[in-house]
Amino acid sequence: MAALIGSQVPRYNIMPAPGGFTTEDAELAIAFAAGYGLQADEWQETVCESWLRRTKRGHWCASTWGITVSRQNGKNGSLEIVELYGVVALGLKFLHTAHEVKTARKAFSRLKFFFGEKANDPTAKFPELNALVREIRNTNGQEAIILHNGGSVEFIARSKGSGRGFTVDVLVLDEAQDLQDHELEALLPTTSAAPSGDPVTIFMGTPPKDTGEVGEPFVRARDGAVDGSDKRIAWVEFSADGDVSTMKADELERFVRDRKNWADANPALGTRINLTTVEAELARFSAASFARERLNMWPAAGTATAAISATAWDACRLEVVPEEWPLAAIGVDMNPERTQITMTMAAFSESGVHLELPSNAPGAAAPSQELVDWIFQRARKRIPVVMDAYSPARSLEPLLKKKGCKVFILGPAELSQACGGLSDAVLKDKTLTHFDQEALNASLAGAYKEPFGKGGAWKWNRKTFEVDLTPIMAATCAHFGAVKFGKKRAPGNATGGRVMVL
Repeated sequence: MAALIGSQVPRYNIMPAPGGFTTEDAELAIAFAAGYGLQADEWQETVCESWLRRTKRGHWCASTWGITVSRQNGKNGSLEIVELYGVVALGLKFLHTAHEVKTARKAFSRLKFFFGEKANDPTAKFPELNALVREIRNTNGQEAIILHNGGSVEFIARSKGSGRGFTVDVLVLDEAQDLQDHELEALLPTTSAAPSGDPVTIFMGTPPKDTGEVGEPFVRARDGAVDGSDKRIAWVEFSADGDVSTMKADELERFVRDRKNWADANPALGTRINLTTVEAELARFSAASFARERLNMWPAAGTATAAISATAWDACRLEVVPEEWPLAAIGVDMNPERTQITMTMAAFSESGVHLELPSNAPGAAAPSQELVDWIFQRARKRIPVVMDAYSPARSLEPLLKKKGCKVFILGPAELSQACGGLSDAVLKDKTLTHFDQEALNASLAGAYKEPFGKGGAWKWNRKTFEVDLTPIMAATCAHFGAVKFGKKRAPGNATGGRVMVL
């Protein structure tokens, strides 16, 4: 019987391919690493070629890079090639994060092998690389390799506030199956002011064990790649060709015993991974566990639940809005990167509440006092100003209160009520209208219902990193503010008129 060898061709190799793109960086990176003994497998070369594509203008074709393959196949080998080339040849700054401290330390030790134990290390295996070193930090929790050219790789274990103090070009999310949204929100701003001006986020890992908050960002990244909604992702996946979520028990048993599936999902089978190892796992694991752990099987893409269909939202559109509708509330939101702030105005309409984005609102780059003054000119001391408790926009709260604004902060329970209330106003009660503004439409289209807590609670989350969630979040806050905190006045009696788009 012929030896069973892992396939070098991924099930999914999804990447942008703009006209005139080049893979020169990938070719250089693979050759550079090989010169120091880091010889890529064929499939690892494919990962580098998918990730390291540049447009003809010199920017990365994709802003998100991903690799998912079963454990022990060597996915970190591709990353090491990219990190070694990126830090030495391109002077990029990497923040390499992992779920566990031991994983971060292991990655540090593997990369440190090329540079030595310290600057001016006489025992360094590659003196020419050691000569580039400005500092190597070995302190537990602060491991880093820093070069004279400005390039660096810093290694940390993830936590809720672990991203503070870092400014990098490339954010690495290893063990992404354990990544949670609060960790991602802390880490993403590290690339907002990337020194290269071309930030990248890298996802690496295996399918999460359960659907829910743990691993949800990784699932969204994959969904965005597989269903095509994320146009700026480079995703490489080795997995068996099938949908285990729809299989019956006997079908799943046959699927996991098919050795072709073993080869498709494990490119290192027959080299790093012995066939006998996989046979032993099949005997020990349940069929579902084997499918996830060894065949790298994911839930079907596109399972995120849309709260409001495009058809239902479009039915709420208005062409003309009466000027006499009084302002009812203002919703405010800011993205985690603090690069986008949105104010949404809610007005009392004849049927309920009308939502609209103002045309002249200042952007996130405006000074805080300018933002506060703009809101106060419209809200004064009577109109509710509403925001989510976990929004970065809360930095405006003390300034708004000092002005005398009525500020309402929505905790998790109220935010869930607000999300459900906006959905009901569109789908059930037909009491919400909007002005068909592209930014608000796109924000809703890119959002989905993320369950949290118990009892059916949910909140908005974005399907891909390209989605600006601030318009729908601000609209949700504004609608809730109008319904719960607003006081309806006679038409034309609002402070300063309707002030919706002024």
